[in-house]
Amino acid sequence: MRVPLSWLREYVDLPATETGRDVQAKLVSAGLEVETVEPLGADLKGPLVVGRVLTIEELEGFKKPIRFCTVDVGTANGTGEPQEIVCGARNFAVGDKVVVVLPGAVLPGNFAIAARKTYGKTSHGMICSGDELGMGDDGSHGIIVLPPETEVGKDAIELLELVDEVLDIAVTANRGDCLSIRGVAREVAIAYGLPLRDPALIDVPAPNAFGYPVQVSEPMGCDRFTARTVTGLSPEVRSPIWLTRRLQKVGMRPISLAVDITNYVMMELGQPLHAYDRSLVQGTIGVRRAGEGEQIVTLDGVTRELHAEDLVITDDRGPIGLAGVMGGANTEIADHEAAENGGASTTDVVIEAAHFNAVSIARTARRHKLSSEASRRFERGVDPQAAAAAAQRTVDLLVLLAGGTADAGVTEIIAPSAPHTISVPANHPDKVAGVEYGRETVVRRLQEIGCDVYGQDELIVTVPSWRPDLAEVNDLAEEVIRLEGYENLPSTLPKPPSGRGLTHRQRLHRRVGRALAGSGYVEAPNYPFIGEQVFDQLGLDADDPARRVVRLTNPLNDEEPALRTSLLPGLLAALRRNDGRGSHDLALFETGLVFLPQEEQRVAGHLPVDRRPTEEEIASLDAVLPAQPRHVAVVLAGAREQAGWWGKGRPADWADAVEAARAVAREAGAELVVRSGQYGPWHPGRCAELLVVVDGAERVVGHAGELHPRVLKALGLPSRTSAMELDLDVLEQVGDDTPQAPSISAFPVATQDVALVVDRFVPHAEVEAALREGAGELLEGIRLFDVYENAEQLGDGRKSLAYALRFRADDRTLTVDEASAARDAAVALAGERTGAVLRG
Repeated sequence: MRVPLSWLREYVDLPATETGRDVQAKLVSAGLEVETVEPLGADLKGPLVVGRVLTIEELEGFKKPIRFCTVDVGTANGTGEPQEIVCGARNFAVGDKVVVVLPGAVLPGNFAIAARKTYGKTSHGMICSGDELGMGDDGSHGIIVLPPETEVGKDAIELLELVDEVLDIAVTANRGDCLSIRGVAREVAIAYGLPLRDPALIDVPAPNAFGYPVQVSEPMGCDRFTARTVTGLSPEVRSPIWLTRRLQKVGMRPISLAVDITNYVMMELGQPLHAYDRSLVQGTIGVRRAGEGEQIVTLDGVTRELHAEDLVITDDRGPIGLAGVMGGANTEIADHEAAENGGASTTDVVIEAAHFNAVSIARTARRHKLSSEASRRFERGVDPQAAAAAAQRTVDLLVLLAGGTADAGVTEIIAPSAPHTISVPANHPDKVAGVEYGRETVVRRLQEIGCDVYGQDELIVTVPSWRPDLAEVNDLAEEVIRLEGYENLPSTLPKPPSGRGLTHRQRLHRRVGRALAGSGYVEAPNYPFIGEQVFDQLGLDADDPARRVVRLTNPLNDEEPALRTSLLPGLLAALRRNDGRGSHDLALFETGLVFLPQEEQRVAGHLPVDRRPTEEEIASLDAVLPAQPRHVAVVLAGAREQAGWWGKGRPADWADAVEAARAVAREAGAELVVRSGQYGPWHPGRCAELLVVVDGAERVVGHAGELHPRVLKALGLPSRTSAMELDLDVLEQVGDDTPQAPSISAFPVATQDVALVVDRFVPHAEVEAALREGAGELLEGIRLFDVYENAEQLGDGRKSLAYALRFRADDRTLTVDEASAARDAAVALAGERTGAVLRG
């Protein structure tokens, strides 16, 4: 909402020294968000005067039309002689009054004016347009043409009110009253402790039986409808300068006098109005719900198909307006340009000032994607008591400015309603704020915003009609607190009980993040929303549990209407995005929640708001929520180790993804079993299945490896991209992350190497597990250091696995025989379980 300071001063006697910045500070302290204060004309310097065009000479031989004009500016130029000016505009003629800027002036943008030679003539100044003066669009798209009665030589800066300050206020959804000069002026008056001259306090005639006929068939959608008629409007009269300037300052474009007046009153009082050409309205004006499939052509020229919930204004033909949103083209006011072009001009108008249901208007505006100044106000709450005053104000201005005559008939249809009252303890604001205001302060502040207050310890408060947002006791408390100043509230920091820190789950989450970051991964958090087509791209089976998703009723993006069941879609999208921007060597990780729906979908009940919910009520709410385990995932592409003088480097591969899983398991203190597997997006021959033992049974907690080429193609990913995903909650459940001090032996280590030949399909993990178990307690460590395949030496389908075994005892130096015996026992068990034989 743009609010000119000069307009505010009409209703509040602000001190002359108060600037827009001062008013901004007061309003911000009162809870209104004033985003900017725009100084109009701050860099404008005269002389800027009114001139009368004496002659116009068309200059030939140029690419565009150029005119050489002489303009009478009176004595403003110091000589009284006509001013010679070159101008390219075409929308003025000899005898017109225009705005002339003389040499020595400075226009907005630090544009200095001086006499200069152009197009073979010397131009002593400029004939100005609205854009050149920073006025905005006045609809002419050319030179400002002033009314004929304007005095030649008059100061145009004062005439056009070019110097002003405009406050730009971001009005929140609950403060519809501040979408008007009246509402903001009330806040300013309260902030300064000054009286308000309420523009809505005018004499309004009583309704009678002679007004224009109106029938409201939908009182729930329209509880008040006022209609007034003005006849005999002069079609050639245009909006006066003061009216157009105020509309421009609040951000509206002048159109025609009748329309400008309705817009002016809307901005002044906050009540949207609409003017119908009486000659085009056929029969009774009605208010009803639209018929499904009915159509209307709105003022923007668009044919719209109506919905059965749309509230419409009708006549005997059908809809003539979308109630509270936009009027129809079939009853549009014809302006002076239409009359000049030979069309019928509007001389009689019917003024509509109504109050519509906020929810109904909001839904209609969104349904038709048609937000207007009127709908913005109705959906935030309009003062229903202001309708009659707004209609009367419009009638008065039409009579004054357009030479019209007000009909004696007054139509006013009102659905019975009682004022809203709230019972509130006088000390309730004190309890909410923790400040002792006292009853007198509470009563005074509530009366300042327009409430009627009665009672002593228990106050009976009648809410003013312009504040529909005041619905309950805490709303009243907030009004007292904000007017007394949020900055005056005491600052009290909470005191958490000692001994509490991060939970075990939070500590594990942080350790995992630090471990992956230390391994060269970069954290890339993603939104938890996905589109279900990604499951096809990942190659998941039709019956895969990951395809069962929780769908959002109101998604932020229609293409991603569900909550994720895996971290991989978001991470892979981040990898693709970074790769497309030139970062090809990538290692990303994320820890976050996934959402798994319950087998039985249930609806959550409503929790109480007047007390703390019980444990049972909270448990019942939790019971209907989807399971939300925390997962960890990584994705890799490009080089894992960069090439340089230190070496050739190497690309990332499936083994890096597996090692990331092992690093996570180490942080959780869990023993991870790695074996060959096959699942969804992973390459069948390069996929590791990750398991842990839970209650004596193995449980799959994730997968790691290289992604399938089909998945890479479908998602547009780099070749050989690898990934890993683990259920971090299960690892936490089975792990023991109690810190263990390392055992340091004073005795030397005995090393034994062993090469075993096994079938190619036998996993290394099974061979290692057998060796570890067979070697017994003397085995300190085992490491696979070579894998060799050669059909000629080993036979078809066979491979050699070479291990380095480290043996050590805590109490003695091992002999060669003891180390060899442990090695032989390990080889024997490996042969028994996996068919391994010593190579050679």
